[in-house]
Amino acid sequence: MERKFILPIAVLSLLSIAFGESTTVQPDFRQSRDEAVHFLRDLVRMDTSNPPGNESQAAKYIQGVLKQDGIDSELLEPVSGRASIVARLRGNGSKRPILLMAHLDVVPVDRSHWTVDPFSGTVKDGILYGRGALDDKAMVAANLEVFLQLHRLHVQLTRDVIFLAEASEEASSPAGMAILVERYWDKLNCEFALNEGGVSILENGKMAYVGVSTAEKLPRGITLRAEGSSGHGSIPRPDDAVTHLAMAVAKAGNWVTPSRLNETTRAFFAGLAKISPPEEAAWYRNVEDPKVQEILRVKKPIYYSMLRTSVVPTMLKAGFKSNVIPPVAEGVLDVRALPDEDLEKFRASLAGLIDDPQVKVIPEDTAFNMVPSPPSSLHTPMYQALEDAQKKVFPDSITLPVMQTGATDSSFLRARGVQAYGISVPRTEEEGRSVHGNDERVETNQIGNFTKWIYLAVTGIGTN
Repeated sequence: MERKFILPIAVLSLLSIAFGESTTVQPDFRQSRDEAVHFLRDLVRMDTSNPPGNESQAAKYIQGVLKQDGIDSELLEPVSGRASIVARLRGNGSKRPILLMAHLDVVPVDRSHWTVDPFSGTVKDGILYGRGALDDKAMVAANLEVFLQLHRLHVQLTRDVIFLAEASEEASSPAGMAILVERYWDKLNCEFALNEGGVSILENGKMAYVGVSTAEKLPRGITLRAEGSSGHGSIPRPDDAVTHLAMAVAKAGNWVTPSRLNETTRAFFAGLAKISPPEEAAWYRNVEDPKVQEILRVKKPIYYSMLRTSVVPTMLKAGFKSNVIPPVAEGVLDVRALPDEDLEKFRASLAGLIDDPQVKVIPEDTAFNMVPSPPSSLHTPMYQALEDAQKKVFPDSITLPVMQTGATDSSFLRARGVQAYGISVPRTEEEGRSVHGNDERVETNQIGNFTKWIYLAVTGIGTN
């Protein structure tokens, strides 16, 4: 692949009128946007679909970018062909490091449903299309640009700033974050981390709110396995495995699991009530009311999910011929657990709800999977720096803490005591639905805003 880099000439200023009180040198953010978009296009053009991943190609590309600016880096490759890359800018050591992280792998695509080549990095009308455009190569590109600008501008840091682009986030494997933390913690050890997550929603061209993820639910899949006698499909059997599985799956899918608030969700709904229309504001002030939760289940399912450990049937497997009763039928439940969920008790409650001795509740193998971890605090210098930067980049918005309904690799860091925060490129709800979907896309101007936000947050906490 031909490699071309945009090397902007930084516009230095000790007092920036545009950004108020900051005395940290700042880049030309328009040129930073263009360079970040350039990096993103190059990264999207590399097929790092997981499986199999092949993230080393992207890691080596980034290594070349860093080398051109005279920055040393290291490839971490516990599995051949699946490298992560780490680099460090040294501060004066008076404070502990901050980690900028994102992942290089992407989910596979079904090309027949895309209107553009998913690995072309096509830009049309200010929108960049491609697998990974949002998840998560946009953050890789933005982090890389921020890292380069800190180096180019010789920003005087009180903290080391660590850059990490990791392999194998989309599917657990020995190449992923579990192994990186276990084997290379000395290279990643930090006080604060910025990672994917959060949600920054655009409505009618304006930012509705900037959501910073301080907690996330953990994937803890369950398989329901029903067993019965096999036989000819013309003779009904009371122990038919498919019938028993179907009833069990229906009970699980319709289960209204217990809800509860924590510091993150309590602050989120309180803040959301202040900026919402009167009818919706009333919902958010009374989210513990079962009637309100039923409204959220239908109208705002993501908010409904933030309140509870969720159970969603996703796959069914049974039989091989229409006139043969199979002896085994299986259903997969996508369970997303609240951070403090007692999963053993939860599975026992599910088994009690199903109440069928023919159906077994089998937890998935959690080797290399996200680990239970406490939420990050809302009262840290990092959270404050993100909020201060938001006021400069998105002055008409508000910062809200978010319970991430999906899962990221931040859990491995939080389990080590790191205060990790999830952030995202601003997107419309429609653009957000393209994540893991067809025609995944991101607005190039928002790449610029995102890069600026990260830069101001990092310098806000890393130079004082």
